[in-house]
This record gives sequence, structure tokens and C-alpha cells, in this order.
Amino acid sequence: MTSPSSPSASPSASPSVLELAPVVPVVVVQDLADAVPLARALVAGGLPAIEVTLRTPVALDAIREIAERVPEAVVGAGTVISPGNVDASVRAGARFLVSPGWTDTLLESMKASGVPFLPGVSTTSEVVALLERGVTEMKFFPARAAGGAPYLKALASPLPQARFCPTGGVDLASAPEYLALDNVGCVGGSWMLPADAIAARDWGRVEALAREAAALGTA
Repeated sequence: MTSPSSPSASPSASPSVLELAPVVPVVVVQDLADAVPLARALVAGGLPAIEVTLRTPVALDAIREIAERVPEAVVGAGTVISPGNVDASVRAGARFLVSPGWTDTLLESMKASGVPFLPGVSTTSEVVALLERGVTEMKFFPARAAGGAPYLKALASPLPQARFCPTGGVDLASAPEYLALDNVGCVGGSWMLPADAIAARDWGRVEALAREAAALGTA
């Protein structure tokens, strides 16, 4: 696994989010007390790259807790939709950024952050627009609703320089189809974080599901 550079590094020198791990858990932290044990379970299961989405009031605190207390994790921020989100996430310790979509303003802020990032796309035109701006690595979202693996396979021939992390409707059954594509570096998903396991704080089950997901990278 590649370790992200420090925030002081230039964007061009930042390593790829797509090379962190074949599967990136997409985490929604509702209770801050769950952040550290959840992250430890994912890391123990072989999934060290963890995307904490900025969808709850405790998300930034969760990123901070994981960054400080689970050093073997590579914690990032998801659902980044504004320059303010970028700044707050990096200050909290996020080591990569993921957005569901992009604008020029958001893109420039992510570029200036010094950490790796994946702007979200769902159409060919959005992909081409990012390529024009020098960005070749993207989040494909919502993957299943936007055409899934067949859509990404169709993009490979006309746009071979673009690479993707599909997220949204990806599960254990569909992940291998995405990972088999040359233009897919990793997938994002939450299937290893079932709501009942989180509610019960059954971290052993989360670790087991994470290990099952991590095995996709060696298949």
C-alpha cells in the first residue's frame, strides 16, 4: 500500500488514492465513540484506507480521532462538496479527499490541498472536462445507477487515460466485475459495515467482513 504524502507536498507529487487499497470502506459515523474501534476493525481486516463521509455532525471529529489514535489507518474525507469542507478535512487529518461531483472552484481547492483527491463523475462529458484540467483519476458515482461496470468498460477505449474508483451500489458480488477492468483502481463501498453490526458494536463481524473484502484484491 502506498502511504500518502504530507499536506506540504505538491499535488503532482501526491500518490494515487486508487493505489491505497483495492476496497475503500465508505463510513458514515453516527456516534463518535464508534470511530476508533470501527477503524481498528477495518484495519485488522486488511482495509486500511477508510473514507469517512462528511454526512454527520461528528464526521470531522471522527477523522481527527482515527488520524490520532489509529496511525496504521489511512483516513480520508468523503462527501467533500466545498472549499470549506476541503480545509476542515485536511485540518482534521484527512489524508485523501473524495467528492460526489465537482466544480472548478472545488477542484482548485482540492488541488491546492496537497493531499490526493478523487472528484466525482457520472458522465463522459464530466470525464473529458477533468482530463482537460489535468485530472486522470476520478470517483465514478453513483456507479450502479450510472451504468455500472459496462459503462466504465465502454469508456476504456476512447478515454484510456482515465481511471476510476466506482462507488454507489457496489457490493461483494459486483466488486470483482469492477476490479477486473483495466481502468478501475479500486472500489468504494459499505457492505462490510452492516447497520446491525454497527448498532451492536460487533467489531469482530466488521473485521471478518473487511477481511472478506480485502481478499478481492488478491483474487
